[in-house]
Amino acid sequence: MAASHNHRPPPPQPLSDSDSDGGGSSTTSLLRHSDLSESIFKSYFNFSGHSSTNATSADLSKIQSFLTSSSSGALSCLICLERIKPSDPTWSCTSLCFAVFHLFCIQSWSRQASDLAASRAVTRLSVSAEHAAETSLWNCPKCRVEYPKSLIPKIYFCFCGKLENPPSDDPWVLPHSCGEVCGRSLKNDCGHYCLLLCHPGPCPSCPQLVKVSCFCGSHQDVRRCGFKEFSCEARCEKKLDCGVHRCVEICHRGDCPPCRARGVYRCQCGKVKEERECCERVFQCSDPCEKKLSCGKHVCEKGCHSGECGGCPLQGKRTCPCGKRVYEGMPCDAPLQVCGATCEKTLPCGYHRCHERCHRGQCMETCRIVVKKSCRCGSLRKDVPCYQDLTCERKCQTLRDCGKHPCKRRCCDGDCPPCSEICGRRLRCRNHKCQSPCHRGPCAPCPIMVTIACACGETHFEVPCGTEMDQKPPKCRKQCPIQPLCRHASISKPHKCHYGACPPCRLPCAEEYQCGHACKLRCHGAKPPPKPEFTLKPKKKKIIQQSESAPGTPCPPCPELEWRPCVGQHIGAERMMVCSNKSQFSCDNLCGNPLPCSNHYCTKTCHALENRSSMNQLPRSEACEACSLSCQKVLNPS
Repeated sequence: MAASHNHRPPPPQPLSDSDSDGGGSSTTSLLRHSDLSESIFKSYFNFSGHSSTNATSADLSKIQSFLTSSSSGALSCLICLERIKPSDPTWSCTSLCFAVFHLFCIQSWSRQASDLAASRAVTRLSVSAEHAAETSLWNCPKCRVEYPKSLIPKIYFCFCGKLENPPSDDPWVLPHSCGEVCGRSLKNDCGHYCLLLCHPGPCPSCPQLVKVSCFCGSHQDVRRCGFKEFSCEARCEKKLDCGVHRCVEICHRGDCPPCRARGVYRCQCGKVKEERECCERVFQCSDPCEKKLSCGKHVCEKGCHSGECGGCPLQGKRTCPCGKRVYEGMPCDAPLQVCGATCEKTLPCGYHRCHERCHRGQCMETCRIVVKKSCRCGSLRKDVPCYQDLTCERKCQTLRDCGKHPCKRRCCDGDCPPCSEICGRRLRCRNHKCQSPCHRGPCAPCPIMVTIACACGETHFEVPCGTEMDQKPPKCRKQCPIQPLCRHASISKPHKCHYGACPPCRLPCAEEYQCGHACKLRCHGAKPPPKPEFTLKPKKKKIIQQSESAPGTPCPPCPELEWRPCVGQHIGAERMMVCSNKSQFSCDNLCGNPLPCSNHYCTKTCHALENRSSMNQLPRSEACEACSLSCQKVLNPS
């Protein structure tokens, strides 16, 4: 079966002219990564058909998230927080989290952790250094699963563990993969093996078809081996533990619930009747048994119980309370005699004996013999009763295993408990603080994973906290769902989904001024604001001289040029001026306008005329000069 799925996808077709413009290499990379994912999942779908269960889809989406991170180069080592390159030797946790680390980083991590565990075992448990070194453990940096020292990785293997030093130069093989069928045993130990190509992350549920029975065993069906447990939705009808009633629940997993049928039942001694549920039919009342023993003189002093009460404990040989003298043939109802010797029973302390005479009842509960005792830390020694513990008020100043905080426990015996303070140091991600108990050495990597996704959220992968700003954005092949806010929304060309803000509109503005001209700059209308969670790391701003207006700003004043006459409206005295510049100018010619006498002309330099309504001039304070010349008109002789 493995040989039938050992295939590689066909090479990609050459790109068209439209695809080659604007990032052909990225398109080729996307096609290659897409073909890799399809080839890895092809064997699974060919065997099991397209899955119809939500659980299978969830398993495959989890694996595809690992594949997307690996193929896009987004895998990061949680120990050094550096990107894992396709040529770097790696090791992946196969117990719970399936996180990928640099081989050198995990070797250094595991050796330091196992050496620290061995030194603690030598200090606290007083074991030999050789035994502590052999039994020391180390943890996965992410899921904290324990591994023995013998499992410290030494060789670089592919994800499935079959090939040593897998190749990294084959573009059609996933990095750190051998490209063959995975073949690992599936998680439910059903006897089948993973049919995907060698891949990171967990293996999916078993797709084999098997014939199985429902939970209650009344129906059979053909199901996927990974999801073979099912309910027939009928009543269970199994006999309950009482052996009388049957289960009324819908076909279910596990044992049937307790029988809840109610009835009247007697207690174990038979004195009390109560209405109870069938699952609680065996019960004890609060009354003592009080049945006559075999001697006929004493009664049973036990509580409510079933079965025989037993013989009288006072029949046969009897001894005095201290056990030194034996009486034979004494009736069971006769009072017990004391022998008069010293009791000498061991007291509760375990060291001394009772010094009273033979007596009935218990010896004294506390040993009051005065002995010389030392406190736990050994700094105080005095005579105290045997039952009394001796402690002093001295506080232990020994540093705990963290090497920072003193013990400060009163009268400490030297076995100081682990430090209970919170570390609180800032982790390497610079976003969170260490919440572990105070410890020596560097803190563990931040366990939080950050999801990096495109704007539509269809393409995403997870990276360790602190590395999200250094990751390349995911490339999505769908169209961007954000609508432009400028006036060209209806004619703008659609673009692919992206990371960060939408690209600026490339069309001319064409906004009309009041003067009648149109704005010829590139569109600078409103833009959709970028989402904070989909924003790249801000970089140093470069000073670029741009001649065009910045996006989101109003149109600048009209920059069109037009011919404008001087204030005196002289012919040939026109100038080329910007339309938005409303200033007036005066030429160097004489005014030349007729004076009020209508006999002479104004000799002042070009100025605005006083008669503005007819000449269509702007308001000015200056007018033509007053005529001081003689009239020079010819009189009429008549």
